[in-house]
Amino acid sequence: MITFVNRFKLTGEPEEFEKAFDETAEFLRAQPGLIKYTLSRQLDEPTSYINIALWESADALRAALSHPDFGNHAKAMRGLAESQGAIFGPRLSFDAPVAEAA
Repeated sequence: MITFVNRFKLTGEPEEFEKAFDETAEFLRAQPGLIKYTLSRQLDEPTSYINIALWESADALRAALSHPDFGNHAKAMRGLAESQGAIFGPRLSFDAPVAEAA
C-alpha cells in the first residue's frame, strides 16, 4: 500500500474547487487500486487543501493518472488550484487504543 499526498493552493473559489475535486474523485473511485481518499481544508488557511489517498500500489496510482480520460476530469480542478503531489511508502503505523466502556 502507498499514500499519495497532494497539496493544493487555490487560485479560485473554494466551493468551485471542491465541486471540481469531487468530479475528479468520482472518476478515480472507479479506477482499480484506490482504497480511500480524504480531502481536507486547512483550518487557519481556507485556500489551502490537502488530499491524502491510499492506493494498493504506486503502479495502480500511476495507471489511474495516466488513463486517457483523467486529463479531462482534472482540467477544471487544475484551473482552480496549483498542486504539488508526492507518493509515500509506509514506515511506521499504529492504531489508537480502543476505550473501554464505563
